[in-house]
Amino acid sequence: MNRINKISQVFLVILVFYGCSSVVLTNRTQLNLIPRASILKTSFEQHSLFIEENTVSSDLSNVEMVKRVGIKIQHSVEKYFSEQKLSKQLKDYDWEFDLVDNDEPNAWCMPGGKVVVYTGILPITNDENGLAVVLGHEVAHAIAKHGNERMSQTLIAQLGGMALYKALEEKPEKTQQLWMSAYGLGAQAGLILPYSRLHESEADRLGLIFMAMAGYDPNGAVIFWQRMAENKGGAKPPEFLSTHPSDETRIKKIKSHLPEALAYYNSGD
Repeated sequence: MNRINKISQVFLVILVFYGCSSVVLTNRTQLNLIPRASILKTSFEQHSLFIEENTVSSDLSNVEMVKRVGIKIQHSVEKYFSEQKLSKQLKDYDWEFDLVDNDEPNAWCMPGGKVVVYTGILPITNDENGLAVVLGHEVAHAIAKHGNERMSQTLIAQLGGMALYKALEEKPEKTQQLWMSAYGLGAQAGLILPYSRLHESEADRLGLIFMAMAGYDPNGAVIFWQRMAENKGGAKPPEFLSTHPSDETRIKKIKSHLPEALAYYNSGD
């Protein structure tokens, strides 16, 4: 038994070593074990299923605005990655920006660039710059590969060592179910589980930079999140019980990141 445990530990070390990468701009080390082809295939399939089962908005003006802002941010990010000789990191991404009829003030993004905005958030974004705050944040989740990282953490926690190595190699149905569960996919396509506070804060920071690269004023993020906080209303759970930062913490951190984002905004790049 001890020998098996030691072998499992060795495989675990190997997996972690080769699965480590870093997030662009923040340089945070992360664990990404899921093969790109696997995660993107499932992501695109689940996104297609969600679009089939939900009502895409017929408001052509708002639909066009969502696509316009999203594509503008996408192109700015791709330009930056190209200049940094990092374009291969975006290989096989298939960006799409959809507006869906849903009163919930929400938006989400699947791995590979499938972004969905709910009509319920538009009164809070208020204008194109406010929408850029939301789309910059969602694009950041995709760019930072937060979905892969969360799936990897779930897999390694539930399977560990050699079991994980064999599961990834053989791709049994159980493995797919585990990492789909980690992302909130499956029975309810597109139901995205909350990210960790670390991922949310990182997406806030990167989102500010990405919207600034696209020519949108990152100062608008403070106003947007203040409106979002007012819209929530009612009592909120203590921050340590939530996977999202408290409104106060989030706004404070966003303000601290504004100088970094404004450098990109003011440069005109």
